[in-house]
Amino acid sequence: MKKKNSPIVGGQRSNDQLQHITGTAKAKPKPAFPEMDPKIWSRLPKELLEQILSFLPLKTLLNLRSTCKHFKSLVFSPPFISKHSSASSPLSSFLLLYHPLCFHHFPLYDSVLSTWRNFLPLSDLLPRKPPSFSLLSTSNGLFCFSLPCSSSFLVRNLLAGTSRLVDFPVYPFDFEAFTLVCSPVGYKLFAIRTGFSSTSAFVYDSNALLWRKYDGLDPILIDNHQQEGACYNGCLYFTTPEPFSIVCFDLESGRWERSDTELPGELTFVRLVTGEGKLYMIGGVGADGISRSLKLWQLTEAGNWVEVERLPEMMCRKFVSVCYHNYEHVYCFWHQGRICVCCYTWPEILYYKVSRRTWHWLPKCPHLPDEWSCGIKWFSFVPELYAPV
Repeated sequence: MKKKNSPIVGGQRSNDQLQHITGTAKAKPKPAFPEMDPKIWSRLPKELLEQILSFLPLKTLLNLRSTCKHFKSLVFSPPFISKHSSASSPLSSFLLLYHPLCFHHFPLYDSVLSTWRNFLPLSDLLPRKPPSFSLLSTSNGLFCFSLPCSSSFLVRNLLAGTSRLVDFPVYPFDFEAFTLVCSPVGYKLFAIRTGFSSTSAFVYDSNALLWRKYDGLDPILIDNHQQEGACYNGCLYFTTPEPFSIVCFDLESGRWERSDTELPGELTFVRLVTGEGKLYMIGGVGADGISRSLKLWQLTEAGNWVEVERLPEMMCRKFVSVCYHNYEHVYCFWHQGRICVCCYTWPEILYYKVSRRTWHWLPKCPHLPDEWSCGIKWFSFVPELYAPV
């Protein structure tokens, strides 16, 4: 019996038939990743699993919280916090622009990528929008708002989605020099009550959950009521009006002290800022209230002010024209190795990069309407998942 020939397709044998005849048929490719055997992976030690998860980016880690109760509790456990903080890369840091007319969002500038980012929706910061509010201070990933209608402050961790309402210590409560001071284990709220014959300082401790009142404050002590205190060695530092001097408030004892350190001469205004464990002073130098130059000093361990840098002449001319010799509108803050100098009446930031010892202007936000040029307040926002509220 003759063997039948294999059918021919279009005068030629098909590739499958030729491979079968010649013995060159290719084996099916193996999957790139073999299937994970649940019997093996379910016995993975808990310590090893936590070590693996600690290397995940924070955004991925946050998404894991909704998968199971174990992951949700794990993310906020102290041992895991320590592992993740040391293993993961840092998040981006932002300069946040606040304006009283920002009803729905806040512009963000990514200082790591040097670019403007998408708006931060107000609903993320205040899930239940109050009739009136104002952003007072930021620190260590925490936001602090004033809610006059409810006579309270709201402290919120945007990344963790946690918040706490803190009632005003007294009613009514007109305050100034408000400062949010964070530590690894909690935070403190500092405010000076004004509008009465006696001026008092109030301090809220998040660990004790109570306010403390401290008297003995000169009513005209603070030079700039909008400037936050500069936290240095457990104290808040402020400047007084002319003749300029520096006073500090001990957050633990509640005592005020006036520094006897001599300040540079011919100052037209002065501001204080702290960063990386150092206390800096920024001031205008000139005569008759007109600044001819802008200088930066640092407080040494010996207690002396040493000049660090001077603003270049052309940049100083722009800064002086922006302020128009009205230095009450000038305020400063620290942001990720930068000393930022801002003005309520100007939409740009002048900043000094400490590591490079260079001055720069951060240009105006392209999304900012021209009519919003006044009343602008900048804040440093460095997301921190584990900042407690």
